[in-house]
Amino acid sequence: MAPTLRPDLRVGMVGYAFMGAMHSHAWRTAPRFFDLPLHPELAVLAGRDATAVKAAADTMGWQDTETDWRSLVERDDVDLIDICTPGDTHAEIAIAALEAGKHVLCEKPLANSVQEAERMAVAARDAAEKGVFAMCGFSYRRTPALTLARRLVEQGRLGTVRHVRAQYLQDWLSDAKAPMTWRLDRTKSGSGALGDIGAHSIDAAQYVTGLEISGVSALLNTFVHERPLSGTRVGLGGSGADDGGTGQVTVDDAAIFSARFDGGAIGVFEATRFALGRKNSMRLEVNGTLGSLAFDFENMNSLEFYDGTVPAETAGFSTINVTEPDHPYTGNWWPAGHGLGYEHGFTHQVVDLVQAIADGRTPSPSFDEALRVQRVLHAVEQSASSDSGWQHV
Repeated sequence: MAPTLRPDLRVGMVGYAFMGAMHSHAWRTAPRFFDLPLHPELAVLAGRDATAVKAAADTMGWQDTETDWRSLVERDDVDLIDICTPGDTHAEIAIAALEAGKHVLCEKPLANSVQEAERMAVAARDAAEKGVFAMCGFSYRRTPALTLARRLVEQGRLGTVRHVRAQYLQDWLSDAKAPMTWRLDRTKSGSGALGDIGAHSIDAAQYVTGLEISGVSALLNTFVHERPLSGTRVGLGGSGADDGGTGQVTVDDAAIFSARFDGGAIGVFEATRFALGRKNSMRLEVNGTLGSLAFDFENMNSLEFYDGTVPAETAGFSTINVTEPDHPYTGNWWPAGHGLGYEHGFTHQVVDLVQAIADGRTPSPSFDEALRVQRVLHAVEQSASSDSGWQHV
């Protein structure tokens, strides 16, 4: 029997570095493992350097290239714009794309300010009325263990949520001679560890619990104020050179804040890129009146669950190996026990986005949801700048 032909969803992507490569992998992979109602086509890749973007397109499977994102947005053979650029460009690209009738996938955090994020959310609402949809890329939501955690909370297995503990610990900036990057320049990134990784923790905490952060008290700190402008870059970090001058670090290196959620739960959050030995430890623990959950992305295929309703003599945290066919997303991959990796969350993101577009509904996390995260980030910065004073969100 001949395969059923699906309408194409022609994707144009802006940016081709770390996130661009990851998103490219996801667009290529999703239709090969999931039965999608639309067929993603890697149509056009955009970047400022013609030679570099052509090489990236050849490597990652894109059909054509542009050197100006505006030209990409204007093309009739593109249905969706995927934004994988630094935060200072998100608002301009996303709004232009939505106004041109293109669906949008935008990397997190949504913008570099609440004002920009508000404009993007308004544009997304207006576009949705015309059947054009936008989603923000908080990919950790699609980790099967975290999706299962949300399911258990929704089922009432934790009872009333009382405590949330969220940490995102990395170490790629621990070396004071690691080179300067755009992530350390506030004009491009908006903030440092707070927005880069702390935003993921904020979104994950609100997603899993179904609660929203209503107020914060925060502390931000920068440990290294100048970094080499040149050197050898490896992954996100690398080794700086001594003879190329230095650049000013204008963002936070670490963020810590306490939070109150609507409904009365309280939380503690930490984000740092200076936790030596922690490579990508995105942790979340939730304690309720009936049970608890604990997750660490460095052991991403497992979820710890404590059932407080069983007799004390047999009670204890159990480890759920989240690879069974009836766990979220996992039935489309490998046999039970054959774990997934970092890239799979991005594939699941594509799956959910394509399905939402085909269904004619706004995908989640919407720009409005991402705006709520942006408001928390802003409140954290406001609190830190006012001697950790309490800030309502």
